[in-house]
Amino acid sequence: MLRVNNLRVQFGKRILFEEVNLNFTKGNCYGVIGANGAGKSTFLKILSGDLETQKGGISLDKGLRMNVLSQDQNKFDDQTVVKTILLGHKRLVEIMDQKEVYYQKTEFTDQDGIELAELEAEFLELNGWDAESNAESMLNSMGIKNELHQKLMKDLDSKQKVKVLLANALFGNPDILILDEPTNNLEINTVKWLENFLLGFENTVIVVSHNRHFINKVCTHICDIDYGKINILVGNYDFWYESSQLLLKQSKDQNKKVEIRAKELKEFIAKFSANASKSKQATSRKKALEKLTLEDIKPSTRRYPFIDFKPEREAGNDILVVENLTKEGYFKNLNFILNKGEKAVVLNDNSRVVTMLFEILSGNEKADSGTFKFGQTINLSYLPENNDQFFSGNDLSLVDWLKQYSVEQNESFIRGWLGRMLFSGEEALKKASVISGGEKVRCMLARTMLNSGNFLILNEPTNHLDLESITALNNGMKRYQGNLLFASHDQEIVNTVADKIIQILADGVFTKSMNYDDYLERIYKQ
Repeated sequence: MLRVNNLRVQFGKRILFEEVNLNFTKGNCYGVIGANGAGKSTFLKILSGDLETQKGGISLDKGLRMNVLSQDQNKFDDQTVVKTILLGHKRLVEIMDQKEVYYQKTEFTDQDGIELAELEAEFLELNGWDAESNAESMLNSMGIKNELHQKLMKDLDSKQKVKVLLANALFGNPDILILDEPTNNLEINTVKWLENFLLGFENTVIVVSHNRHFINKVCTHICDIDYGKINILVGNYDFWYESSQLLLKQSKDQNKKVEIRAKELKEFIAKFSANASKSKQATSRKKALEKLTLEDIKPSTRRYPFIDFKPEREAGNDILVVENLTKEGYFKNLNFILNKGEKAVVLNDNSRVVTMLFEILSGNEKADSGTFKFGQTINLSYLPENNDQFFSGNDLSLVDWLKQYSVEQNESFIRGWLGRMLFSGEEALKKASVISGGEKVRCMLARTMLNSGNFLILNEPTNHLDLESITALNNGMKRYQGNLLFASHDQEIVNTVADKIIQILADGVFTKSMNYDDYLERIYKQ
């Protein structure tokens, strides 16, 4: 067991959290959540020993082994790929190195024989004879082919390195596994492999991730950093979000009796458990969920932007027709039709390919051949992945920046839109050129909403956003009544929004009205 005892973390005058007492137990996967700056990564670094505690401590039961996903891509550059995986079990590698020393000796004493026998026994106990083949099998499962296994890490590209570092953390069945954003830069098939690995993992996992689909799938508990505390709640992210929103709504109704609130919570838990039949905690944690009371859950202090795309007018029946569209080096012979009301996700392993299609459809680039035609009633609004051109060198305040894209110029009106996106008071007077990446995306979303388009093109709209903003965006995309063409690495958004798949192929396109889960089932059966 991993224990946190009376932990306090403070930077300057700011207290991140204090009086934290937690037990992380075997067989559970804990998703650590909190607003930006709440201290999620700091907490993981303290658990792993990379940061010293200021007050309180971390204790790990004797004999337990902890592995941590490294964020340093260059850490193992002088090692081969297979050796990097084996280094995920340091004691095993130590034994291998020590054995080699003994076998290199020209004079071998009886004492050497005794010590070597002890090493061999421990090596056998750690399944050392199968270690290299197990490492290679894991690499193959993650898409790292045999010809790369003996290469040096420095010779791999960044996406390959990410997979090897992940395998390094997972190797050798560690007792405690700490993962900070493990799905970053992984393609969908590796993410699914990791999900299945963790669902079958019988020890303890502690993870930070902005991938809501991933933490919903693998987490049995949520570790919530809020109110200057860290509390563990049984269930996944969706359960935490929905239950905290329910209690927030209840707290605004001061006249509602406690008995009625408790009944509403019980009904919500029953409904959630019934609708989460595919989730791990639906079966293994159902009884624990049913024991929850009002005192166990607090309404979150998180602030969520309000994202609501409302078309100024309804589109006609003609939406978009693409015929034989070709751009050299990107795609050729694209043919697809978007019908009224459809929300289509565009898929390709190369994000540049999807971006080029969106740039052509929005009029920023020209195709080499082929045509596309929007219906006469279409009012297109485009949110690009790269928004540098809108902010670089721009000394306008956010109020004046947003005025550029609004017919209504009244300052209180503009401030109202900025307030929706969590820029209130003095924050609305920040210079557009100095705001963060997440703040820029929220400004671009406000611009998109003001445009009131009945056809939206959104290219990776969740980039730089925190979980709260991603959740709000997801809800806004689901509510939207117009047509939508989008690309996103957020699987939860793709799963819950898209009703049509447009996959750009080497020569043409696959397109079909279906949801993303059905699409994944189709390609994995092939």
